[in-house]
Order: sequence, then C-alpha cells, then structure tokens
Amino acid sequence: MKGILLAGGSGTRLHPLTRAVSKQLLPVYNKPMVYYPLSVLMLAGIREVLVISNPDNIDLFRHLLGDGTRLGMQIDFAVQPSPDGIAEAFTIGSEHIGTDPVALILGDNIFHGPNFSPLLRRNVQEIDGCVLFGYAVSDPERYGVGVVDAEGTLLELEEKPARPRSNLAVTGLYLYDNDVVDIAKNLQPSARGELEITDVNRVYLERGNARLVNLGRGFAWLDTGTHDSLLLASQYVQVLEQRQGTRIACVEEIAYRMGFIDADDCYRLGVEIGASDYGAYLRDIAKGET
Repeated sequence: MKGILLAGGSGTRLHPLTRAVSKQLLPVYNKPMVYYPLSVLMLAGIREVLVISNPDNIDLFRHLLGDGTRLGMQIDFAVQPSPDGIAEAFTIGSEHIGTDPVALILGDNIFHGPNFSPLLRRNVQEIDGCVLFGYAVSDPERYGVGVVDAEGTLLELEEKPARPRSNLAVTGLYLYDNDVVDIAKNLQPSARGELEITDVNRVYLERGNARLVNLGRGFAWLDTGTHDSLLLASQYVQVLEQRQGTRIACVEEIAYRMGFIDADDCYRLGVEIGASDYGAYLRDIAKGET
C-alpha cells in the first residue's frame, strides 16, 4: 500500500501563525505537526509516502523530511497549486499510487490510542473497497458523519448535517483500493468547486464496499485547526510523554520499532539531532535503555 499525506491549504483559521509557514510545520509540543500523520502511515507498515503541499511550502517539507532514506522509507513530494479539495490528492498522486491501494491522511490530524498499529495493519491487509475511521464527537454538525446500524454497518454519509443522525465523525484517515484513482478522476466538483472526499466515499458506499471502523473510547483523535485546539493537542502530548516517559509520533523510534532501520541507524539519528531531550531519547532507545 502507498501513502499520501495531504499538507496543503492556507490555514486561515490559524492566522497570523500560518501567514508565513504551513500549519503542518507548526510545533505540536516537541515536534512538527506533520510527524503525527506521518507516524500513522508508518504504523500501518507503509514505507512509500507522497507529501502534497502548496507551492510556498513544499521546499520546507523537503528540507524537514528529506527523501525518507534516514527513516528507511521513500518520501516524494508534489504540489497542489490551490486548495481544490481533499480528493484531488488522488489525481495529483496517481503516478505515485500506480496499481496499489492507498492510504490518505490529512496533515493536521493526530491519532493516539492503544493497539493502533495492529488495527491499522489488519485493515490495510483486508482492504476491499474503502475503509473509514469514525470517532464519537460532541459536535458532529462540524464534520462528515457516518450513520451506522446496530451491527456497525455503514448506512449513510452526511456532510456537516444540520441535524446529525449520528455522532460518529469521519476522521482524516482513509484507506482505499486502487479504484479510487479512477473515481477521483471522474468526480464532479462540488458547488464550492472542490473534489470532495465525501463524494468519493459515497461511490464506495453505493457499491456496497465501504466500511467504517469505530475507534471507540480510550482513543484520541485531535484536530489542530484552531489556536485553542493546537494548544490542547500540545498539552495532551506533553502530559502523556512526561508521565509515561515515552514519545508520541517519534518517527525515528517508529522506524526502528517497525524494522525500517536498525539500532545503529537509530543511534546515529539521535546523535544528529543533538543535545535535546528528543535526541537523548533516541540514543537511549537504540541502546535498549528505554
């Protein structure tokens, strides 16, 4: 499976913070925001990732992430000239996807919870159509919503409904078979002139091969689109890391744990990062001390 990380948009809700830099390059506690969605793709076992951003920021992502070699991955980059919808990622990334299935994640989404990696890998291996991930929220009218029956079967998708029939928001993580490329290419733009991801998902739903996985209680899905939510996400990561002595979305550690790199590589990355707590953590991981 190939991965696409969509880090476009103008981040207007975060102005003036994002007037000079992409939202996905802002810090969430001790690491760039983009590390969090990248870590999700890595936990799914995906090693070939396309990062899509706007013309002003694409070189900054290249500078931060490189070609992925240091993480035992292949990371490529593509430009989305204007924010014309999430589903445009599949037309921009069609060459990257090739004949493979694909996972798409939005660059401002943070996922954290128990046994997340096995859940991801199981659904990647069982992909047949479209897999969405739902999360119960108190304000479903702000999101795309999945309506399910008592057995959890996905019945309907609603886009920011005024009177939601469900509180299960569809998160910014999507798994698709290769049909998604043709679906996106034949999609009609919405009234806003965008290629809407909900319209892609409805095609799969009409075909009868769209599933929604409820992430359930004890899991965290964090949106970082406003100043308050960005601060809350940083505080969430800070509390967990300080209490547990581990790191959330430490891409170098994940690369090591997933077998993308070995202990020597991990230690070398810790040395390169330097005297920060983050670098010391990686060195300890490589030496088996954490």
